[in-house]
Amino acid sequence: MSAASTRLAQAALSALFVLLLAAHAGGWLALPPIQRAETWLYDAWLRHTAPTGVDDRIAILDIDEASLKSVGRWPWNRAIMTAMLDQLFDRYGVAAVGFDVVFAEPDTSSGLVTLDQMARSELAGNHEFQAALRRLSPQLDYDARFARALAGRPVSLGYYFNPAGFGGARSGELPSPALPAGTFDPLRPGRPAATGFGANLAVFQQAAQGAGFYNMRADEDGTARRMALVSPFGDGYYLSLSASTLRVAFGAEPAAGGVGPVRVLGREYQTPWLEVGGMRMPLDTDGHVHVPYRAGAPFPYLSAADVLAGKAPVAQLENRIVLVGSTAPGLADLRVTPFSSTFPGVEIHAHLIAGMLDGTLRAVPPWADDARVLAVLVASVLLVVVLLRFGPAVGLIATLTLLGLLLAAYAAAWSRFLVVPMAAPMLTVFGLYALNTAWGFFAATRSKRQITRLFGQYVPPELAAEMSRDPAHYTMEGQSRDMTVLFSDIRGFTNFSEKLPPAELAEVLNAYLSTMTRIVQQHQGTIDKYIGDAIMAFWNAPVDLADHATRAVATALDMQAALPQLNREFAERGWPEVKIGVGVNTGRMSVGNMGSEFRMSYTVMGDAVNLGSRLEGITKQYGVGILATQPTVDADPVHAYMKIDVVRVKGKETPVTIHEPLGARAGLDASLQQAAAEFGLAFAAYQRQEWDVAEAALGALNARAPRALYDIYLERIAHFREAPPPGDWDGVFVYTTK
Repeated sequence: MSAASTRLAQAALSALFVLLLAAHAGGWLALPPIQRAETWLYDAWLRHTAPTGVDDRIAILDIDEASLKSVGRWPWNRAIMTAMLDQLFDRYGVAAVGFDVVFAEPDTSSGLVTLDQMARSELAGNHEFQAALRRLSPQLDYDARFARALAGRPVSLGYYFNPAGFGGARSGELPSPALPAGTFDPLRPGRPAATGFGANLAVFQQAAQGAGFYNMRADEDGTARRMALVSPFGDGYYLSLSASTLRVAFGAEPAAGGVGPVRVLGREYQTPWLEVGGMRMPLDTDGHVHVPYRAGAPFPYLSAADVLAGKAPVAQLENRIVLVGSTAPGLADLRVTPFSSTFPGVEIHAHLIAGMLDGTLRAVPPWADDARVLAVLVASVLLVVVLLRFGPAVGLIATLTLLGLLLAAYAAAWSRFLVVPMAAPMLTVFGLYALNTAWGFFAATRSKRQITRLFGQYVPPELAAEMSRDPAHYTMEGQSRDMTVLFSDIRGFTNFSEKLPPAELAEVLNAYLSTMTRIVQQHQGTIDKYIGDAIMAFWNAPVDLADHATRAVATALDMQAALPQLNREFAERGWPEVKIGVGVNTGRMSVGNMGSEFRMSYTVMGDAVNLGSRLEGITKQYGVGILATQPTVDADPVHAYMKIDVVRVKGKETPVTIHEPLGARAGLDASLQQAAAEFGLAFAAYQRQEWDVAEAALGALNARAPRALYDIYLERIAHFREAPPPGDWDGVFVYTTK
């Protein structure tokens, strides 16, 4: 290729790259890698510039684990909530209270409803009862007491909106709109509008001075960086919980509108704004602001139990804005933020209120996209000219200079409380330099990098390396093929999790999932997903594995075998013992990159996958650790099995034969083989309704080596003796639940 052709190809590749980034910068094309870079730059800058220190204006009243142990399970009755409000205002003299909870259901815990029913029926003529009920009713009507406690006090209740596409269910009563529908004309922040809501009981909403929505839309990576301060619904705009709490604290009605039009480079722009308590906050055009997170632990957390008991220091609550939320396991509204992956949602509202008070809320200006496009085009023209004329050495100096200027522009905007995304212009500069100095190398290795990027998160590193050597053989496109799927789950995880604080629970799960994932990868399995404590994996995609059933069963056996050592390590740290159930099924499945425009994942689907999940769920019914289906047994010549049952699982009419893997046939303990054979005879007699024969065989097995499995069949036989099965009984056990 001639020098002219080389330069032409170089310029064409550069132009295509620039056009792609300009399209992303202008909002016409979404490029996820650039968006991830944008969020990384934002998070890094936020962490670097975040203020530190304690904010003495806001406190968080925490319904923590200690409170649940002291007061009782959540939800607490309204008498307790009334007492808490009285303590906050009468004893501690707080400035305002915002509830990051919703009171959507009537409280019947006092028994007043039952007493009223008795007063209208069997005790209608009992004058002493009627008099006592009239005297006690005001105290037993917990909802009325709570409503009276709300009245006249600066309290903002919380509620949530159902975003568009998530159903139009409505419950409770919304407050009156804070702003009329045409407030921001011609802008329309918050569109599309919500379709439903979950609000508080009317008696509470009518008594409270305010209410605000607390739901937050996370970014595509699941991180909470922005929060809407206003949301349209019906004939007006509603305030967020943070804005509503600030409003009741200052007692001023909100105002809003649009600033502008402002002319920049010949174009007119308009910026929406919201004013609460005399403080005006600029908004993004969609009604959001960036949460002004502070570093460290700026807001004191006080246990609700201590406040109820009057043990909390008055100095930590007096004249403060108090937000009521929870960090207790099972109740905590935990979010991912730039500072933490387990950040209490209630604290986000605290950061927002602090930002409103300080005037440090940041918004994206309406001209940001146009500025980014201009920066991309100008920087690219300058750099390409330098690279084509002077080469990579001078181009490196130009690249570093342009990157420095862009970073300085980002810092200047930040200092004025503006967020002007600069990742696209910066990546344009960096990418152009890389393309123009090593574009041939990147073209030659593109396929290998793509395979590693696409499949590296699903398969072991050695498989990803093997795939990169022949990338044309592998694809993420949907296909149907014979595969084996495995589901595993910790038994009794709810009780398990309640025994540990959140930080330790995360450590336990990380240790457990790491151990089990290593086992899956050792057998060349593909991790589909983690669902809490559950693991889903599959074999025979994307890499062809003829012995996929054998590998899956070996994985299940190794997972069970790893538990004793894992539990010894857990016991040394004071953690509960882990027991798991594993289901394995082989069949025809659809595999490929599936999902939505917002999130994709390489996964499997189909009836065979669902059956594998059902198997895992019923392992505990038989007291076994692993269950596999007949297709898995037929495809696995390596392992020995014991037939457990023939069942119909929920959602399937065809009976399924299930087996327990015993281990590799070679070297299998003779006693296991004998027990499996004897149980097979007992099961056959059971299906023939030869109860005496089956019972005797099971009794002998139980006497030699007791198992819950044998007791289950003995109980079934006893039941069938009392209530014989119908004449057309086929010996199949039916499960009506998942």
